[in-house]
Amino acid sequence: MVVQNQEVDAQQWVKTRSSLDASESTFLIWNGKIYSFVPGEKRKLLFKIVGMSVSRCIATAEGSWDFTSRELTYYLNPETEEILHKWENPWTEETITVMHVANSPVQGKFKGKFPAQIEGDSTTFVFDIFPSYPNPLAEDEQFAEYSPNPFYQAAELFKITVPTADLVNSDIPSVTQLKLSWDRIGPWLPWMKMGDRNGHLIYSATGSKVNSFTDLPPLLQAEINTRMGLYKQAPKAFIEGQDMTSWLKFQKQFPAYLAGEIFPLPEEEEV
Repeated sequence: MVVQNQEVDAQQWVKTRSSLDASESTFLIWNGKIYSFVPGEKRKLLFKIVGMSVSRCIATAEGSWDFTSRELTYYLNPETEEILHKWENPWTEETITVMHVANSPVQGKFKGKFPAQIEGDSTTFVFDIFPSYPNPLAEDEQFAEYSPNPFYQAAELFKITVPTADLVNSDIPSVTQLKLSWDRIGPWLPWMKMGDRNGHLIYSATGSKVNSFTDLPPLLQAEINTRMGLYKQAPKAFIEGQDMTSWLKFQKQFPAYLAGEIFPLPEEEEV
């Protein structure tokens, strides 16, 4: 079958990533594995992961939307698939506190055209993203053992496939099916306490869109219901300021990390 490379309107991307209905939160979930990639070493399966994004798109003008979301990802024992709160670093043999991903907000602006590959009944959005910016931890000596490199640099490779018919069906605000493929090459996470040791992390994950909170994996439902109520819904409006990242979170919560607290730290549901 012939693949047609086209540009589609932002509205069709909004239906894919979130929803045209700003009154509802939309959920994506993913699961996968994280490997070490060290020159001259065999790869190690370090963690399994399970995560979610809860998002909302708010129309701001004709053909333009504010995208606002929150994200959770948990690092799991690769054998038992239980949440890891302590991790034995296989290179340093030190027992480390695990800081899971709890980023709020993660935001953007959707407008204009988006490239898509249309193959009959399926449409795939491909995004190869290469973020690179100064490491916010690098200039502070207290983080020298955790993340000393002056620049943060990574590769994020996304492929999101949805039914072509859903994109042009004006009766539905959000696609009925979504398949996500996410691969990432990134630096050691600050909480791993790897210093300037050579190597990277390789992420390999797949995911989907689910209909509601009750369709999330039980582990995520339990965490949100008991500790992370903020992540039950997307922000009600675009939040001005900087996106939260794992590096900024580590900087912000470093005292709690040193104290060995259980992460992610509880965040209450918005009133």
